Amino acid sequence: MDTSIFTDKDHAPARADLTQALGKSYTWWQELVNYVFEQHPVAKEEWNFSKAGWNCRIKDSKRVIVYLMPGNGFFRASFVLGAKATTVILESDISEDIKATITAAKVYAEGRGVRIEVKDKKTLQSVIKIAQVKLTM
Repeated sequence: MDTSIFTDKDHAPARADLTQALGKSYTWWQELVNYVFEQHPVAKEEWNFSKAGWNCRIKDSKRVIVYLMPGNGFFRASFVLGAKATTVILESDISEDIKATITAAKVYAEGRGVRIEVKDKKTLQSVIKIAQVKLTM
């Protein structure tokens, strides 16, 4: 199971904690979050604690747009992709590795659950494209 670097239920991560844990990938986290808010100003950021630790959800009143789980020097971006979004993304120019991850994801009634580790700028760009599709569906 993927776990957050923040596992203390009694201590929600503050910005300083997140900055320290993510290191240089903190700017990529912010770039993704800023992109979602620029495209969808009614979105809200919500931190939650689960058995995997603290994670952040960017959501609107109907759905979660992206789940973010902080790691040590990186983060995971997770999406639930419906059939239409999956088709659009698989026909896009995102990386073949991410397409393979999406294709391999188990399909549930609500869609495919996809987790992507963001450890470099190229992966971030693909994740932003997925968020863009998710926002239009």
